[in-house]
Amino acid sequence: MIHDLRRLLRCHPRTVDLVVAATLLACSFPGSVMTLPGRALEVPWWPGVLVTAASSLALLWRRTLPRTTVVVTLGGAMTVAALGYILTVLVIGPLMVALYTLARASDRTTANLFTVSGITLLLGTSLVVGPATEPLILKLVGPVFWLLLPTSLGTTTRLRAAYLEAVQARAEHAERTRENEARHRVTEERMRIARDLHDVVAHHLVLANLQAGTVVRLMRSRPEEAERIAGELAGTTRSAVRELKATVGLLRHADDSDTPSGPAPGLAQLAELAASFEPAGLSVTVNTEGRPRPLSAGADLTAYRIVQEALTNVTKHAGTGSAEVRLSYSHDRLGITVTDHGGTAKPASPARPSSPVPASPVPAEGYGVLGMRERALSAGGRLRAGHRPEGGFEVVTELPLLPHTQNSLA
Repeated sequence: MIHDLRRLLRCHPRTVDLVVAATLLACSFPGSVMTLPGRALEVPWWPGVLVTAASSLALLWRRTLPRTTVVVTLGGAMTVAALGYILTVLVIGPLMVALYTLARASDRTTANLFTVSGITLLLGTSLVVGPATEPLILKLVGPVFWLLLPTSLGTTTRLRAAYLEAVQARAEHAERTRENEARHRVTEERMRIARDLHDVVAHHLVLANLQAGTVVRLMRSRPEEAERIAGELAGTTRSAVRELKATVGLLRHADDSDTPSGPAPGLAQLAELAASFEPAGLSVTVNTEGRPRPLSAGADLTAYRIVQEALTNVTKHAGTGSAEVRLSYSHDRLGITVTDHGGTAKPASPARPSSPVPASPVPAEGYGVLGMRERALSAGGRLRAGHRPEGGFEVVTELPLLPHTQNSLA
């Protein structure tokens, strides 16, 4: 009920101003005939009514011209005081409403300045030309109280409205922030899954393609070797299906019983990863420098995927049959370097016959390199990839290690 009334008043401000002006005009009649107890009215009532009516009429412009309205109503109040009327709320009501409106519409300094000026002028007029029979305490206390009250109420209302507006703005900002954060997390998750799919598909399909081609070439001349490689091809495809199922399973609901579970790959499986490239004709050497120390789960998976993608790129693009993976453990960082020497044709092997050197090795800004760089940044590290001056291609990654406090607890 109260909210409906407030909404109705806000929708019809002109009607509200007319009602306020009419009410104050009606109050001016008893205010103009009010006297002290036991004393007769010394001035006629109608001049006070006319002056108050003019002041009330000025309130119709209080929303658009609040300062001018205060000046006009203050002049009316001073006129009433000079005519000898008692300064009660019934005759200075227009000035009170004007001061309330000014306090709501302007800053505190402006409202206080107009209020103090109005009190000073009104008291001065009352003391100098006001009725001599009126008690001094009534001349001083009454106007001061009645003019300070609307200014205080107006300032309080303005501050409350500003507070509510600030609270609403903060709530809207928080809602937008939550929505943006949710969209950002969804985007990051999509990019992470896309990188996983790219790494899994690229790695296993390259190996499967090379093995299938070798089987076709050796089927007549060396059927036993072709049969062995076909068996390895089946293992490669099973591994691809398994990793694809694990990656795509992340898109399912958490309570789906079909969602695959199991440990994520990491540097502990680096030897198996290196061995998986042998059927493709790539010999991978793994060297470790420093004392191995654990990484976080995310950094461990990132390191594995970067090595996997780098070796896959060597298999697809580099003109060499060997690559080197070097792990360098320092105080707080793990350095991973994947290097191929390039520049020569890959040696012939049962799994992969000799092939010429590609005209252009892997570009430094392909999707594979871009994905590796994004992985490194997401784990708090950095990655650099490019051609080596002495030939070949090199991928250098630095990832943060777990703090010593966590190492001691592990």
